Amino acid sequence: MTADQPPRPANIQNIVAINQGRRPLTMDEPSAGRRSPSEVLDLIRKGRRVLDTRSPEAFGARHIPGATNVQLDGSEFEQRVGWMLSPDEAVVLAVEAHEAAQRAVRKLAFVGLDQGVEGYVEMEDWESAGLPTASLSQIDVDQLRGRLGRDGLKVLDVREASEWNRGHIPGALHLNFKHLPTRLGELPLGREDRLAVICASGMRSSTACSFLLRNGYRNLLNVTGGMRAWQNAGHPLAV
Repeated sequence: MTADQPPRPANIQNIVAINQGRRPLTMDEPSAGRRSPSEVLDLIRKGRRVLDTRSPEAFGARHIPGATNVQLDGSEFEQRVGWMLSPDEAVVLAVEAHEAAQRAVRKLAFVGLDQGVEGYVEMEDWESAGLPTASLSQIDVDQLRGRLGRDGLKVLDVREASEWNRGHIPGALHLNFKHLPTRLGELPLGREDRLAVICASGMRSSTACSFLLRNGYRNLLNVTGGMRAWQNAGHPLAV
């Protein structure tokens, strides 16, 4: 399956509103306040989304159930958040420490998404409070190669169409992670299917997995190292 039609730019409605003066742009240094785990739990119950800015490895090991994982250290952090969240959606950041929260809200201010941030929680505090956590299993490319064609495992490639066209895993499905919020129903997948999700390095695939988890998919594997590791290992490619 391919998805060649380009999606609209991330957060486009919000950016247009800022340019037209209908939505304010933060002029001062943006900041987010630290929240206690109990405060965050209350906000989640009120419908706030958790945006986990940590690495795929940290997110996979333990995260707040329902959180969306977009890595702060990625080169397109604010743009990827724009693809995953609606402009007016209120969020709480899940971070390792205070500095990461401030970096995140500063980056989000560039696209007007900082105003929806209602604070942050440090994951150590959440875990120390004994609150629920979830995990996302990880698989490396050699393990994936050994499991292809077994146990009904499917592969979903969430890279750009241009990356897919340069080479992909034989038999894989393709849907750009940017399309997941609007075109997930086009995939020939059931929520109980075993699914390995892959991108170039393991970052966008973790974002995609977090979205799929939030939408009821449970048997997910995030492929660490992504297609770069797959190709470096000399595993087969289809074009």
